[in-house]
Amino acid sequence: MSQYYDMGDRTLWNPSNGASRLFMSQVTVYQAEVGLPSGIGPMEADECQIDPIAFAVFVDALLVWHSESRHAVMATLSEGFVATVLALAETADIEVNWQAAERAESHCLKRASDPQAKEWTAALRQKSRELVRHLGP
Repeated sequence: MSQYYDMGDRTLWNPSNGASRLFMSQVTVYQAEVGLPSGIGPMEADECQIDPIAFAVFVDALLVWHSESRHAVMATLSEGFVATVLALAETADIEVNWQAAERAESHCLKRASDPQAKEWTAALRQKSRELVRHLGP
């Protein structure tokens, strides 16, 4: 069985029940972290609607939140969810504000004591693009 993540009449993602359950659990966690609703509606009869406006705001806030997290464990734990949300946004043709994330990252790297700190924005962008092909309905 699978579930459907739709925006209007368009299916953006059709994951298995297990992947969907894990994703929806993480949506709840990150809504609390960011302090904003995700725009991802409740799963009813194996379908949910995504509000494009609320989702776009959530995606940008989540990306900035992630870019400001320099805690190694938090960054690692959140990376997969953030990449999945970014891939979902790309599938929905939502323009992501990468510049705000890059500014936040730049500010954090200036404070970092590790001169070898890698630029994660480019890696995250690449990871989300790779996930897009796995989201197809």
